Amino acid sequence: MLTSGVRYVLSALALLINPSIGLADTTSIEINAESYGASSDDLGPIGGGTGYTRIVTKADFTVGNLDELVDALAQAKAGQTVFIPGETEIDLTTRIYIEQLVLEVPEGVTLAGNRGQDGSKGALLSSDALKTPVMIRVAGPNVRITGLRIQGPNPKRYLDHHRRAFGPGGDGHRYYYKFPTQSGISTKSDRLEVDNCEISAFGSAGIALHDGTDHHVHHNFIHHCQYNGLGYGVSHDRASSLIERNLFDFNRHSIAGSAVPGCSYEARHNVELGTSLSHCFDMHGGRDRKDGTDIAGTTIVIHHNTFRAPNTPVVIRGVPEEKCTVYRNWFPAHANAAAAVRAGDRTEVSDNAYGADSPQVIP
Repeated sequence: MLTSGVRYVLSALALLINPSIGLADTTSIEINAESYGASSDDLGPIGGGTGYTRIVTKADFTVGNLDELVDALAQAKAGQTVFIPGETEIDLTTRIYIEQLVLEVPEGVTLAGNRGQDGSKGALLSSDALKTPVMIRVAGPNVRITGLRIQGPNPKRYLDHHRRAFGPGGDGHRYYYKFPTQSGISTKSDRLEVDNCEISAFGSAGIALHDGTDHHVHHNFIHHCQYNGLGYGVSHDRASSLIERNLFDFNRHSIAGSAVPGCSYEARHNVELGTSLSHCFDMHGGRDRKDGTDIAGTTIVIHHNTFRAPNTPVVIRGVPEEKCTVYRNWFPAHANAAAAVRAGDRTEVSDNAYGADSPQVIP
């Protein structure tokens, strides 16, 4: 265990959260000249917002209401941008409730707001309809969704409902799914980029990656997706992604995977701010799917993240086809690898920092 040469590193996030600055505001530490935990990059602060450098300011379509937005998305072609300016608020509730409206973003199109520009919160897309299966559907590859607030109708945990469904005498999934679930952004295509957004209050998933490769989810604030039994910030089925420099809070699992072959992710430089209903980063196993295997996805790489939530940060519920590696993370609320990571074969946990007041590196 190495304890000498500790330096706490303050990021732009720390200044944003608390100008008085304290230990709880640090996102990474240096121990003997090595960095552990999450750090910002040239694109801007962890979580995006003020200081983010890839804010969209020019567009092919500028819209100010829902009718204009639907029309623009129907006309937009690959390479074009549909822009919602300032803090415009577009409420989709009635159209979702009555018409089952889904916003469809065509292949190669960017849907943008300007979150962070001159202090803007970003345009708001919201639904209060509990039956919002999907708010935004990605209809092809190479779509970018950036600079928006995307708000669902369900920030709650519904613990009693889960107990009734799965407790003694409960009717299981048949009862559980009588209550509707919600997803924010959904794709089956390749190379979706979601950046500089605030995404919240979706009972199923803020971002649902059902299929596709090379997805990039970065510099977002994703929170209050915590409906018990689901409640994912970013979920994967047969999909692969890079998830980096996001802020997560009040999710059940901030990152989750169904663990079918091809389900993979790399998570780096993310921060769990402190509250999680269950473990933070997840990969299911064959026992969850009841498919007769113990497969837990293909490849999982988890490094340079900071986990402030007291729940178990990482749980891999089976054996990856290739590997899972967990390294250079900072676990301020956990004393050692056994407390921070629960996994089986083909998972390697090494060179992480544990503890808050006097962090220790365990090789």
